[in-house]
Amino acid sequence: AGKEYGSGSSRDWAAKGTRLLGVKAVLAENFERIHRSNLVGMGVLPLEFSPGESWRSHGITGFETFDILNIDDHIQPRQMVTILATRQDQSTFTFQAVARLDSPVEIEYYRHGGILQMMLRKFIADIN
Repeated sequence: AGKEYGSGSSRDWAAKGTRLLGVKAVLAENFERIHRSNLVGMGVLPLEFSPGESWRSHGITGFETFDILNIDDHIQPRQMVTILATRQDQSTFTFQAVARLDSPVEIEYYRHGGILQMMLRKFIADIN
């Protein structure tokens, strides 16, 4: 996506809709602040192109599939991750992006698949 992804008046529903569609990550030049936070809260990973890079500079058309190669349980705030892009002709290329999990709390939300899932797990653990 381009710049200021998520700008507008329906940011919370935009993040919910994204998650309900099965989207696991959004790659953009940058994010509107509240929408980025809402994506994390829904368990969707916001990925930001490196400075000076964009979908244009990588020749991304929208028909690629993407794999995030080095994201694991040891992710740190604003960690650089490697993206493997596969084109329709099966050719591939890689590039770096910033995982926009900006704090340890956001990392926990993401690990659980979102705020609701984290709270439910804590609630169940407290009952037991």
